[in-house]
Amino acid sequence: MTPLTDIGLLAERYDLVVVGAGPAGLSAAARAAELGLSVLLVDENPAPGGQIYRAITTTPVKDRAILGEDYWRGADIVGRFERAKASYAAGCTVWALGSDEAQPELFELGLSLGGKARMIAASQVILATGAQERPFPIPGWTLPGVMTAGAAQIALKGSGIVPAGRTVIAGCGPLLYLLASQLAAAGAEIVAVLDTTPKRNWSKALAAFPEFLRSPYLAKGLKLMAQTRRKLRFVSGVTGLAAKGEGALASATVERGGASETIACDTLLLHQGVIPGINLSSAAGCEHLFDSEQHCWVPRLDSWFASSVPGIAIAGDGAGIGGAESAALRGEVAAFDAARRLGRLTRDERDRQAAPIRAGLERTLRGRRFLDLLYKPALQFLAPKDETIVCRCEEVTAGQIRDTARRLGVTGPNQMKAFLRCGMGPCQGRLCGPTVVELISEVRGTSPAETGYYRLRPPVKPVTLAELAALPQTDGSVKAVVR
Repeated sequence: MTPLTDIGLLAERYDLVVVGAGPAGLSAAARAAELGLSVLLVDENPAPGGQIYRAITTTPVKDRAILGEDYWRGADIVGRFERAKASYAAGCTVWALGSDEAQPELFELGLSLGGKARMIAASQVILATGAQERPFPIPGWTLPGVMTAGAAQIALKGSGIVPAGRTVIAGCGPLLYLLASQLAAAGAEIVAVLDTTPKRNWSKALAAFPEFLRSPYLAKGLKLMAQTRRKLRFVSGVTGLAAKGEGALASATVERGGASETIACDTLLLHQGVIPGINLSSAAGCEHLFDSEQHCWVPRLDSWFASSVPGIAIAGDGAGIGGAESAALRGEVAAFDAARRLGRLTRDERDRQAAPIRAGLERTLRGRRFLDLLYKPALQFLAPKDETIVCRCEEVTAGQIRDTARRLGVTGPNQMKAFLRCGMGPCQGRLCGPTVVELISEVRGTSPAETGYYRLRPPVKPVTLAELAALPQTDGSVKAVVR
């Protein structure tokens, strides 16, 4: 692996550019390099690992029991990539991806590194941008002291920091148990874990349970749940939640079974599952579909994770939520197909070499449907109360969105932008998009699939005027900025 710290060191063109250095991106880049492709792996973070293996090479957490053995397996994935003949640009942002008008067989990527921007070309692209936490808007979630579970994990893995004072964790999904276990082991004072999983989900998930019995995660998950429930106070059946405080969080108000309880706390961590990060793939023109079981937008892909745009593949949780082990295997599968598209492998060679990887992938995804159905968030948390701020960038409430949809007949989130600016702030819809879609769907009586999602364009991440000014004055760079 060759680290590149200056944007001027990047080549003009690569066989393959991989975006994202989580398990999928690391595995894709390593496999592609092993197959003889010229590979560039770019990632915004200062070190490889993505979210699940964040700071695996630099974490100050030395007690392996705190983060668990699953976390430390990431060292092998990073080690394999470090031994590969690939280039790696850390702290590098991809803000544009599209076809090169001068050479239609190539893709053009806009990158920023060290305060400078540049355009490079790639024959193939694998997007391994991973997942993001599903927005969990509740009244008071903008108060200091309220943050996402993922943010708490970043602080723990990257800096060894745990929340100070009384901590409440709320939401649904397997990560709830993992985070509670990790933070408790690291010394956090967790006063309650509030489970918002709807009870009716159990009956809907029951049909998928037999397949889950064959899942490699079953025994591990049951053990984690049992250990965590023995040590911490769990409150199940939560149907309402609000953060309270004057200027900062002071308590969480919990509704359950018709009763209300107030829990004093200094930190409230919110989580209701993860969804694919689709902003870059959407801006690149890849087709997306609404997955009713995972209840999120996912890219339309073939069995090799190739998107609707020839030459762009999407691997890892960005292709649909499957977990870290499946992400690494998906990255390898996508790399085999990239090598086939570039003529380095025949179709038969690709199929033969990828066969054991694909078999392993099938095993890791066994029983996934049960988890998707069981942990589907409750409607009242997907479409929150009127007073709840939904778009944090523009401070737009759920009530404003509902009212605008009713009065003005807004049919989708792109039209809503024109009236309320939802999705036009620095996060570009990442924190409000799914909720805006739910609220419009609720008012119109339609499904999220019928309502649609934001129409995204470059730049997909904020880029400064100084970075754009530093672009070489070529026809390609001018077109990229104008586009």
